[in-house]
Amino acid sequence: MKIYTKSGDKGETSLVFGVRVPKFADRVEAYGTCDEANSSIGLALSLLPAGDDWTELRKVFHVIQTKLFHIGAELATPAGKEVGWPIQEEDVHFLENEIDKLDAELPQLANFILPGGHPAAAAFHVARTVVRRAERKAVMVAQQEEVNTEVVKYVNRLSDYLFVVGRYVNQKTGHTELQLHES
Repeated sequence: MKIYTKSGDKGETSLVFGVRVPKFADRVEAYGTCDEANSSIGLALSLLPAGDDWTELRKVFHVIQTKLFHIGAELATPAGKEVGWPIQEEDVHFLENEIDKLDAELPQLANFILPGGHPAAAAFHVARTVVRRAERKAVMVAQQEEVNTEVVKYVNRLSDYLFVVGRYVNQKTGHTELQLHES
């Protein structure tokens, strides 16, 4: 299989099942932003310090990155067509449990914090903002066509999880969270 197909040279791409749409179609924007979020997460993971301290977090992100790939596939599937790996309520609960686990180890927030600190933490915050954009794109598609409601919930929880992971990485690496400057 060749990497290039030339089928998109005229500004169209194929959804799952071969439906052709413009490359700027809302579904394409939505699943493309999920792909971008997945890459951002991969970059953030590459910036974690070496060592076994991060093994569990890496395992969780392996699941998350796989689910993001599945979400992209769902968003690339035209309404009315069967999806191979649908996101389910249990996937959302998995994220909620992971958020609760990490959040229990963090000091309670009293103020807004600024993204930054350890390079991996900062990268997780960037990934969070990309996921928020993916969520907005998925909601836009859901306003126009049928979309699995669990997709939007999952992406929403994922941005919350990435926020907590950014804080967790800063704490574990000894970086102080910067609070919003009072004007």
